[in-house]
Amino acid sequence: MGLGRLQAWMLGLPTAVVYGSLALFISVLHNVFLLYYVDTFVSVYKINKTAFWVGETVFLLWNSLNDPLFGWLSDRQFLSSQPRLCGEELLVGCKEAGSITLGQYLQQLARHRNFLWFVGMDLVQVFHCHFNSNFFPLFLEHLLSDHISLSTGSFLLGISYVAPHLNNLYFLPLCRRWGVYAVVRGLFLLKLGLSLLMLLAGPDRPGLLCLFIASNRVFTEGTCKLLTLVVTDLVDEDLVLNHRKQAASALLFGMVALVTKPGQTFAPLLGTWLLCFYTGEGPGSWRRGF
Repeated sequence: MGLGRLQAWMLGLPTAVVYGSLALFISVLHNVFLLYYVDTFVSVYKINKTAFWVGETVFLLWNSLNDPLFGWLSDRQFLSSQPRLCGEELLVGCKEAGSITLGQYLQQLARHRNFLWFVGMDLVQVFHCHFNSNFFPLFLEHLLSDHISLSTGSFLLGISYVAPHLNNLYFLPLCRRWGVYAVVRGLFLLKLGLSLLMLLAGPDRPGLLCLFIASNRVFTEGTCKLLTLVVTDLVDEDLVLNHRKQAASALLFGMVALVTKPGQTFAPLLGTWLLCFYTGEGPGSWRRGF
């Protein structure tokens, strides 16, 4: 009886509340894993570097392939029944009914210049976002542990995850007013300006270093969240360019993930190598109790 009441109450909730709650809980689980899994494996379990790289390679393969796989399963019925423009018939506007294979779809994407430019940029952005997330605690420890307290470090960790969501409340009205591309370009220029300022100031400014590490994390994460809006524009553009009856949104999102999600794997691999190179220590000795 109690379970039935709970189920009835949940079914009566507004769709926005249910969707928002689901997104919140998924985000919490994802961010906790993203922030601590590298530190946990290399500092708590102290697995060797080879085992870590093997695990990341397996993750790379599945993480990159599952999105286009499920996207193709979602959209293949629609793609197999739409009209197809063929060869010379395209010049005279004749249409031929036929199925579009995955190979033909990939050929269409290969001619989509905006898609190619976007996934190249997004690969770098995903790498940067996950590099910041994976190594944020370790950066605080090795660069700032002698200058900030434990509570300050915890505050910086917390604000780096809350601030991007708060920023988006401000960024979205800016996107409506100026356009997504102008806002994203502005964030890129802001990050570049902060990087040049930090380079000129040098590493002996702990206050400025705190600001740079936190702001770099916040603006990078905020930019990643806005890029989904660009993918929706690419879906609409693909619809027009290839004369589709219906947008192949799931498959295009999957193809974006296929190219960009390897950045999630390259980030911890490069990060562990850099820490080993600059500290001269193995992964298991990185964390000293910050």
